[in-house]
Parts: sequence; C-alpha cells; structure tokens
Amino acid sequence: MSFRKREVTFTITEIPEFITEERFLAAQEKAKEAFVMDLLRHAEISAGRAAEMLKIDRGQLSNIMREYKISPFDETMTVEDLQEEVSEVINLLYSTI
Repeated sequence: MSFRKREVTFTITEIPEFITEERFLAAQEKAKEAFVMDLLRHAEISAGRAAEMLKIDRGQLSNIMREYKISPFDETMTVEDLQEEVSEVINLLYSTI
C-alpha cells in the first residue's frame, strides 16, 4: 500500500483567550490521534502505519486502541482464516531457518 503526503487541517474560529499554548498543542495532538484512530478503525491503515504516523511504538498504540475501543483482531476472520494465517507464518518461519 502506498501513501502520499497530505496535510489535514481544520479550523476552530473561537478559542478562549485563557487557553495556554501548551493546552492548544496538546489538543492538536489529540485531534491527530483521533484522526489516525478513525483510519485504523475502518481498516484504511494498518496498526504499524498508525504507530508510525503517531510516532509511537506498538505497545503505546495498543493502549490508545484500547481507549478508542478498537480491537487488535480482525473480527471478520473465521477460524479457518486464522488457521491458514498461522500455517503461513509457521511455513515462513521454517523456510528461513
């Protein structure tokens, strides 16, 4: 899957004067996180790509996914699909030994 760089922006026309720069930047990061989690929820990006976009490791991503109630598993997979994937991984591992 290839990606192109695009800037995502949104405008808030009224920000209270008492909001500090630090709080503003934290809110901006939270908005980015929500955008990336929405892409992940709809399977438009992988978990690895989501972690990369947020500049975090997979462990941190797992915690964020839990907050957003995003399952790390493909819930559409059947038992047979899962068994096939496991077999493919086992074959791949043995072929590299």
